[in-house]
Amino acid sequence: MRTILEAIPETGIRNLRDRALIAFGLASAMRRSELAALRLEHLTRAEDGVRVLIPKSKTDQEGAGRTIAVPRGLRIRPLALLEAWLVAGEIAEGFVFGRMRKGDRVTGAAMSGEAVALVLKERAAAVGLDAAEFGAHSLRAGFLTSAAATGASLFKMRDQSRHESLDVLAGYVRDADLFKDHAGAGFL
Repeated sequence: MRTILEAIPETGIRNLRDRALIAFGLASAMRRSELAALRLEHLTRAEDGVRVLIPKSKTDQEGAGRTIAVPRGLRIRPLALLEAWLVAGEIAEGFVFGRMRKGDRVTGAAMSGEAVALVLKERAAAVGLDAAEFGAHSLRAGFLTSAAATGASLFKMRDQSRHESLDVLAGYVRDADLFKDHAGAGFL
């Protein structure tokens, strides 16, 4: 994801939106529908980052809501990219990642979950990656795989991803740790 982000120019309204969408989508580990439905009033700034209220999700059909944290970050800097987008897009209320019209006009309408996937596919293809291997779930999966690879606690990962099943979440860890402490490392 860092390669994709670094290739997107830092100017132009659509570029700023796409940079923020990808960085914040990765950092939040949100589902594409949640990312598309994110509203400015769901964000609460804190000293170390931002609290994000997810009012309803696949695993919260009753709409009780869950809050996750997105730190400022030192490498991908999701909050700096989000702030740049909010300022440039003049987003003062409503949907954080609004749909854009021709001429890069920001609308008040939400972008679709499918549009989130299309942005990622387009940006992946632009750096020579196979767009078929990317979708909006790549942001969520990328967060979990990277967190596992860097030794994050399974429980902290679950707090962020809001997985109900530890078995499903463990699948990301197994993928990240495929070669780490391999059973045959001592004799192969």
